[in-house]
Amino acid sequence: MIARLLVANRGEIAARVLRSARAMGIATVAVCSDPDRDAPFVALADEVVPLGGAAPADSYLRAEAILDAAERTGADAVHPGYGFLAESAEFAAGCRKRGLQFVGPSPEVLAALGDKLEARRVAAAAGVPVLPGGAVAGPPGDLAAAGARVGFPLLVKATRGGGGIGMRVVRDPADLPAAVEAARRQAGAAFGDDAVFLERWLEAPRHLEVQVLGDVHGRLVHLFERECSIQRRHQKLIEEAPSPAVGPDLRRRLGEAALAVAGAVGYVGAGTVEFLVRGDELWFLEVNARIQVEHPVTEAVTGLDLVRLQLLVASGDPLPPESLQPRVRGHAIEARLYAEDPAAGFLPQAGTLHRFRVGGGVRVDAGVEDGSVVGVHYDPLLAKLITVAPTRPEAARRLAAALATARLHGVVTNRDLLVGVLRSEPFLAGETDTAFLDRHPPAELAATATDPSATRLHAAAAALAAQAQRRATATAYATIPSGWRNNPSQPQQTDLVPGPASASSPVVPVAYRFDRTGTLASLEVDGDPLPDPACGAAPRFRAPPPPRPGWSTWRPPESAADSRSTRSATPPTSTASWVTPSSTRPPDSRRPPAERSRSPRWARSLRWARSLRWAREPRRGCGQRPDPLPALG
Repeated sequence: MIARLLVANRGEIAARVLRSARAMGIATVAVCSDPDRDAPFVALADEVVPLGGAAPADSYLRAEAILDAAERTGADAVHPGYGFLAESAEFAAGCRKRGLQFVGPSPEVLAALGDKLEARRVAAAAGVPVLPGGAVAGPPGDLAAAGARVGFPLLVKATRGGGGIGMRVVRDPADLPAAVEAARRQAGAAFGDDAVFLERWLEAPRHLEVQVLGDVHGRLVHLFERECSIQRRHQKLIEEAPSPAVGPDLRRRLGEAALAVAGAVGYVGAGTVEFLVRGDELWFLEVNARIQVEHPVTEAVTGLDLVRLQLLVASGDPLPPESLQPRVRGHAIEARLYAEDPAAGFLPQAGTLHRFRVGGGVRVDAGVEDGSVVGVHYDPLLAKLITVAPTRPEAARRLAAALATARLHGVVTNRDLLVGVLRSEPFLAGETDTAFLDRHPPAELAATATDPSATRLHAAAAALAAQAQRRATATAYATIPSGWRNNPSQPQQTDLVPGPASASSPVVPVAYRFDRTGTLASLEVDGDPLPDPACGAAPRFRAPPPPRPGWSTWRPPESAADSRSTRSATPPTSTASWVTPSSTRPPDSRRPPAERSRSPRWARSLRWARSLRWAREPRRGCGQRPDPLPALG
């Protein structure tokens, strides 16, 4: 049995493996880059070894540094997760050389299946249909000839790795050299290997995959199919099990084809055989010789813990009986929550995730928490949300509701797009394929998930939270109500933009005014008064009194800290809060007359008048105020 496990990965998959290992009583070691020193997965490990660096090539792709860390900490096994070194035959061989158990297939199997070109040859030899394709090598003239043999449109693919990285669709032969060069750069940066190949491109097929498990005793089973057709940039967004388009006959054929490919190389461990399906036809796509991002949907419908099974197999144990005769119960759907902006071509976003809260009723595999920093060096996946229900429509409704009510502040996410897809009629009808987001533009799907009334409330909350934060940090006249004047005329106004600002972004103006007591006298969004939900009238919110001597200072609300500016892309939803007074002594105005200040009334009035000197209008004929106006929100 494994005694100490080193997890050679980061983010949500590292956290996932660490939890399963701890539940099995296995001591754990994590490795981390410099940006990940405070990441949530680090806190889950019993021991942490910093790798240094930030980019993958300087951290999680440093095979020798990771193996040295395993030896120094006394680990006897290494779990690679997915991505990075998970399908590196050289890394698996390095583990074997140092007496470490690699949690995954043998180096020989990784060499055969981790290389997608070799995997195609294995599948073809096993009698599984494959699409036309070929390697990229030689001078530019050979590249043009290879493209002509494969046929257009075609796909340039990285021979290693996955996740849609290093893929380019080419429809015009003239664009092939640039696409190959771009794919090489991306694959080299992500996987440490820039080799690519060509494969015929199918228009709008379904993307299906079959989960397989094998042990060292010769047992090999499949755990049914998953559908991963909802994709952007060749990377999956929503996965589900079972597929709504697969009947008993196709399910049997898919399972047989997957076992034929895995059996041809003596597969041991957890892996996925992927297919493209159109109608009743199927073609082999590739083998992911590792745990998959979307493995939780298979766990949800079978009741099996795939990471636990990986660790058992790596320890030399046979597959348990429940995994040899699996059954599907219900329907599971997973949504990948990314820090990216679908309206800007799925541009990755960076920044601080001030708030990350998801309601109950769904499984959340997250690599972030409140305050996590989303950087630019790694994939922007924040979390996976998984739900299981007796029927597919019910599972979709549950997942959409959990996403819609999640509190996500600080960075732009694809949440609205995911909700729009899950609630769309085509998805609920099972009309899914890899061109789903081409037929249904992301902007339109995201718009259906946005409630205009909620946008108004968010804008009002963001404006008030921002002014509260400014008042909390004011260095002058902090006790004066925000924007107060002796003769109030016009309200204060701030303009906000929902989402990242661009030339086409709609501006939402918010106007507000406080009276001298600190009560919010008026609040308008886009020129219309914001009604009180309880009575339909304009709200009148009483702000707490300013701090007095003997009371603790005013603390800005959490939502104010969440607001990056008055043009925050993700406005906060909570209001200001006050802390408990540090003294039970009541303010001066609330004490009995005998205990109040002994100053004459005229002196107190004079002090009050002097405190309002900043608000005095310039005298007639005078060109400037006696004192400059401070920024009061």
